[in-house]
Amino acid sequence: MAEVHKIMNVPGFISVATALLFCAQVSSQELSYRQTGTWAQLPEGFEWGQVIAVDVDADGNVYAFQRCSSTTCVDRDEPPLLKFDSSGEHLMSWGSGMLIWPHGLDIDAEGNIWITDGRPDGGRGEQVLKIAPDGEVLMAIGTAGVAGDGPYTFNGVSDVEVADNGNIFVADGHNNNRIVKYSPDGEFMMEWGRAGSAPGEFNQPHSLAMDSEGRLFVADRENLRLQIFDQDGKFIDAWTQFGRISGIAIGPDDTLYLAAQNDAYPDFETGIYVVSAKDGTVKAIIGDVYTESVVADGKGAVYTGIRGRTGEPQVSVDALQRFEPR
Repeated sequence: MAEVHKIMNVPGFISVATALLFCAQVSSQELSYRQTGTWAQLPEGFEWGQVIAVDVDADGNVYAFQRCSSTTCVDRDEPPLLKFDSSGEHLMSWGSGMLIWPHGLDIDAEGNIWITDGRPDGGRGEQVLKIAPDGEVLMAIGTAGVAGDGPYTFNGVSDVEVADNGNIFVADGHNNNRIVKYSPDGEFMMEWGRAGSAPGEFNQPHSLAMDSEGRLFVADRENLRLQIFDQDGKFIDAWTQFGRISGIAIGPDDTLYLAAQNDAYPDFETGIYVVSAKDGTVKAIIGDVYTESVVADGKGAVYTGIRGRTGEPQVSVDALQRFEPR
């Protein structure tokens, strides 16, 4: 069982004044969580692969996006998307034989399911798909099976976030280092970003989330930072106190949840940071959880998909985990 650490290591490269402020922020707003054990009730014989993304809908149902009981969906028929109610009962499975490399997931305000398929193979992959709650594919952005850097091609497409007005933001992140913006009907509007470390540049923009003010948070993973933009790509801020962030989510109360994989960066904690999206204040850390995905429901329960570290098994019967506030 993962333990909660209320105080984190302060990154060595930030200033002493910032470090003292950061420690004060962490210690003055403590929360703690407990793991609720095996929560998801899986179909008989089912095993998780890499659970790469999680999300919740307005009714509190939980969606898990996984790599077909393996590390890829190539030549496999296990469903990549599973839906559970808040008690863990399995409600739906979707997508058998349709995807290559599941990656990003977003449930929009109308309950539509948005996913990214991040590798091309055999005429499939490198697309963003919009799926109705009943499983019908409503829209596809990107050219199936083709990698590229044009307005309708992706290369390692990693995440998708739908704004309240329906505009679609795509992190074309594993190779192209850009954010692409589309209209609600999938028409290209603009893009920003390139490889680099300056403001507005990226080194693997991996995950997206939007706060109540409409600011877009981007996990700039290999630059070890969060970047914050307005919806026209204007740079607002960058936060560097969390390390290598693979997954992000923001709750309706502007609590920011960060999945940080910092095994190679000892100045940072590996686990799930629970943070204010307003000012970066750390409220809690669910420690030693190796994950790329995180989300919280309306009651503050945190869901995450565990994936194995390098050299560890990638298939598990307990990869979708739930933590609830004490």
